[in-house]
Parts: sequence; C-alpha cells; structure tokens
Amino acid sequence: MKIHSDGIYSTACPRNCYSTCSLQVHLENGRIRRIEPHPDNLATGRGVCLKGLSYIDRVYSPERILQPLKRRAGAHDFMPISWSEALDTIAAELVRIRDVWGAQSLLYYSGSGTKGLLNSVGLEFWRLYGGCTTTYGDLCWPAGLEATRLTLGDNKHNAPWDLENARLIVLWGKNAAETNVQQMLHIDHAREKGAMLIVIDPRRTDSAERADLLVQPRPGSDGALALGIARILINKGWIDNNFISHHVHGFKEFSEYVQAYTPEKTARISDVPAAIIERLAAAIHEHPPLSICAGFGMQRYTNSGQAFRAIIALLAITGQIAKPGAGWIYANLQSHIFSTVRDPVDSFPPQVPDGVIRVAISTALLGPQMLELSDPPLKMAWVERGNPISQNPGTGKVLEAFRSLDFRVVIEQFLTDTAREADIILPAKSFFEQSDIIGAYWHPYIQLKQKIIEPPGQVKPESEVYWLLAKRLGLSVQQLSGKIPDPDDSAVEAFLESKLAPFPELTLERLRRGPVLAPGTEEVAFADFHFLTPSGKIELYSAEARDRWRLDPLPAYTEPEESVAGTSTAAQRYFLNLLTPNTKNSIHSQFNNLPSIRQFSPKPVLTIGAADAASRGIANGEPVRLFNDRGELFLEARIDFGLKKGCVCLANGWWISQGGGVNFLSLARETDMGYGAAFHDNLVEVEKVKL
Repeated sequence: MKIHSDGIYSTACPRNCYSTCSLQVHLENGRIRRIEPHPDNLATGRGVCLKGLSYIDRVYSPERILQPLKRRAGAHDFMPISWSEALDTIAAELVRIRDVWGAQSLLYYSGSGTKGLLNSVGLEFWRLYGGCTTTYGDLCWPAGLEATRLTLGDNKHNAPWDLENARLIVLWGKNAAETNVQQMLHIDHAREKGAMLIVIDPRRTDSAERADLLVQPRPGSDGALALGIARILINKGWIDNNFISHHVHGFKEFSEYVQAYTPEKTARISDVPAAIIERLAAAIHEHPPLSICAGFGMQRYTNSGQAFRAIIALLAITGQIAKPGAGWIYANLQSHIFSTVRDPVDSFPPQVPDGVIRVAISTALLGPQMLELSDPPLKMAWVERGNPISQNPGTGKVLEAFRSLDFRVVIEQFLTDTAREADIILPAKSFFEQSDIIGAYWHPYIQLKQKIIEPPGQVKPESEVYWLLAKRLGLSVQQLSGKIPDPDDSAVEAFLESKLAPFPELTLERLRRGPVLAPGTEEVAFADFHFLTPSGKIELYSAEARDRWRLDPLPAYTEPEESVAGTSTAAQRYFLNLLTPNTKNSIHSQFNNLPSIRQFSPKPVLTIGAADAASRGIANGEPVRLFNDRGELFLEARIDFGLKKGCVCLANGWWISQGGGVNFLSLARETDMGYGAAFHDNLVEVEKVKL
C-alpha cells in the first residue's frame, strides 16, 4: 500500500447534500485524524456537520466491505472471494445475458449517493458492452427543477452568502437547521441585521424554533396557500407593476385565476387561518427584499410541480427576483459546467448516439416497471451509488422485482438492504481514495475531491472495476481511451485534466488548493433579466406546462391523488399524512449505521401529535403499528407537541435491517411534472400494539 505524505489536504464532501462542504483533512502517520472546514468556501467555511465528522468512523469502520463477497448457494449470507473469481463470474454472466437475452436485459441503476465526473463513467462501459436498460427521472427534486425551469428558464439562484442581504426569509417546507446547516449560518447573520424569518412546515422543526412565525399547512396544500397569498397581494396593490410589465408573462390570466382563492377558501383548503394568510401577505409587502427557500419534501406530491410554480409567482409579482437578498432558492446548477444538460428532465428521452441505451424505467416506478418490462425482459441488475430497495417508492414491489432477476451485482461500502439482495457485492471506495471533480447544487464552486489515502483491503474504485471487466470482455485500450481511465493515478489525473481543458481558469493544480467559483458565476441570479423561457420572461402562464405535462398552463391547484381531503379509497380508510423527512444525522440511507451517529439516533421512532395519540389511546414510548394497504411497520411512538394534527412523522433512510423501511408504505407514482417520486401522497393509520 502506498503511504501518502502526512499533511493537510483540501477536498470536498461529494454526498447528495445541499452543502457539498469544502474540507481540510489532516493526515498523520498515513491515517485521517481530523476533518475541518476549508475557509475558502464562502458558503461552507464555518463548520463541519456531524456526518462530515463521522467520515473517520465510516472510512475505518470494522463493518466496511473490504473485499468481494459472493452469496452462498441457497443461503442468505456471503463468503469472501478473490477479485479474479468475482470478475470472472460477472464477466461470464454478462456474456451469457447478452448472448441469450440481449444487452438491454441488464438494468444499470446508478443513484446519486456521491457526485463526480469519474462516477459517471459507468454508462460509457455499458455502451461498449453493447447497451443496457437504465432509468429516467429522479427521487430527489425533479418536480421542483421542472417547475423552476418552466417559470424562470433556468435552475440557478443567488450565491448562498447573498441571503444575508434579505430582510424576509421564508423557509417553505425546508428544515435548513438539519438538512442544510451551512445555510442557517447565513440566515443567522441576516437575522442579526434585522431580517424576519418565517417557516412554513407542518412540523415544528429546529428551524422553526428560530423563526418569528411558524405556519403549519395541511401537507400537499402549499399551492393553494400560495394562490391565496397572491390574491391578497394583487388586490391590495402590493405588487411591482413595472417589474411585471417588463419581465412577467401571463400576469393578467394569473390575476384572474387567483380571485377564486379568497382567504376563507384558502383557509379551508390549507387549514391555515385566514388571518395568518393575510399576515403572510403583509410580511411579503413590508419586508423586502424577500428570499424563499423551498425544500425537496414539498415537491414529492402528485400536485407539487404546480405548487412550486404558484410559490415562485409570489416573487414574480412583487419583483423579488434579480436583486440582492431576493429570489427563489431551490437549485443552483451554476457549477454544472461539464454537461450541456442543466436539468435532468431536459434529457428525457435521452438522445443516445449509438441507440443501445434503453431508458425505459421511471425511477419513481422502479419496482412495477422492472416487472413489466419485456422485449427483452430484465435478467440482471448492476447497482452503484444507490440503495433502491429501501429508498425507492414501493419497497415490496422493488424487492419482488430484484428477486425475480437471474443475477445482481451491487457496489457498496456496507451491507445495505440492496447489498443484501446481491449475488456478488463489490467493495466501494470512499471519497478519500480516488481523485475526482465535483460541482454542487446550492453553491457555485467547482472542487477537487483529491485522493488522500489508498483504498483499504481489496477495495477498488468503480472506474478500475469497469476497466478490468472491459479487459475480460475483450475490449481494447483504444476502445476505452477517453472513456474509462486506466487505474493508474496519473491516468486518472490526465482524465480529469481533459475534462477541465475547456476552462483555462480551472486546473488540478489550482483545485488542489481549494474550491474555485465556476466560470461565469452570477452572485445575483438573473441580474441581466435574461430568462430562458419561450417568452423571454418569467412565465406565470406556461404553454409548455400544458403541452409537455398536460397541465393547466397556470399554476392551478389540485388535491394530491392520495389526500385526506380527496375521494380516493385510501382517504376513506386512513386519516393521517405520513411525513418522511431527512434529518441532521443521515443523508437518506447513509450514516445511520455508524456508532458515532447511532448514539444520537439509535432506532427509528414514529412521532405523533398529542391529540392524534390521545384519540388512539397511545402513550409516549409505547409500541405502535404504522400501516396502510401497502405495508406495515412496528415502531415506538414519541409524542410531538409541535406536529400538526393529522400528521405522523418517520424519518426516511432507516434500513429494513435496522427496523425501518418506510417505503413499504409508499406507492410507486410520479409527480405532476419532472418524473419525480410522489412519496408523500401517503395516507396511513396508527394503532397501539397490544402486548
């Protein structure tokens, strides 16, 4: 094993997290000893979260997979095997599957667990293999991405530190104190300067504890709430007519549409008192500039894309866009300079030059569509950087689909729920063990995630696995050139330099010292008033929403498909909205297995409001059954006096083996736009377990 020189190395966390923190890693005696913030990142330079600090435990965990594993015949456990046996076995299966069924009978599932240019070489291998089937859409945020694109033309926002210029900050469905801790530092600075903070969330979160006002709407009713606020702003003349006339398309139609959303009607739909709705409108009028920071959970309903369009409209009609301290803060893709595709939904259906990639499965509908696929049917799956068994909607169907396959390969660091379903598990690298280049989706920095230590045990980076498999399949160095780098560190660096070549201000040498702002970064987004929409303006009326998604061209409100206010079968039997947020202790299904994290959250618990618990005879700490027609979980109940009546809450990400598996209760269905997963159209009931 090569021992790297002791010292302090600049790197960056590549997890699927807003912050994408810049880090300084201290290497002593060849071992990582300390992780600190990198001061050159203005967005994240003032602290490292608990998960970031736990990377030392993660890298050196005794539970980490350090060599290939093979399922024992007829058993549920695994035995270690050599790399030669693992690669020979996989290569033989790849040849058999391709020869008998065709290359597209293999599903390539790549999640978003880590970012990076090298982490994207997998698709190049599968093209060389002859093709595969893959997925479209995304589990995290595509309805919000598409709503933003339709309205503003691009997914970008002001620099994170510009938030300190706001006088009103609205965290709408976002708990930044837990899921974007670095943003809370900027919010705190704005508050010190006199800014007002409003939180709109059914839960009384850590973020809400710092707020001037907490508003708790019924889950899924956010679009109606926004329309009701818009009506008040328009009717009271609290709008920016000059901005509207120059930069807003469809205001007349929008203004007429919102007249139906009187404070009384909006209150009935959203369960927010009319006086509070009027107070929200007054705050927007009285405290410019306004920044609205929207969370991902709110766009995981079947009506959420339209809801986001309605919320963005509040900024448009008040002229709170393209100004310091003002704007829509959701996704900042200014660092996504290495691809011409700025938004995931723009790539559907992808234009694949060789035509061998069958993009046939919606990520949101993974289980059912895996089972339904034919011509050819799926026979093998390759999974990397994801944990679809626990994280995709409808776990029961996803399990059924994976178990119906002939062969499954999973690349992982730990025995996750998905890894436990594999025939062969290959050990995955940590981000300290191979250099790569990453962007972010909250701040505009490009960063080098540089190699600091050698992979432990027999761990090999994914790009090396593809290289070795390619050789076994008879592919030449010439065929791999420029697509998959040779495993040697110098070849990896040459590959990364080639990606940087179009950007002279970006070099590996410069990036080794720390983060660099992406070329062309706008600290104030849309300051040139250039909106990449068909009209060239902010579109409240979108013909594309109508033509592409078959939706009302205005941000019209409809109930979620599964809603307590709806007429679905579920609404007649189940009366609680299940909220499944992220927490400060994990990123989806990552980190909760580490002892340093588990000491703070040892097991999954179901939080329930006092009134809902009392009406069901449930006391704090008692065992309960959480259930609907799709599944059930047995958990400990915890009374939460800050949770809105009619809601229960269970953090997502807990593995089945840890007593979790929240997606046993969800249904595979898509959001109204963007091919997102509508996890949160999810009604349940809770009952006390009789011992």
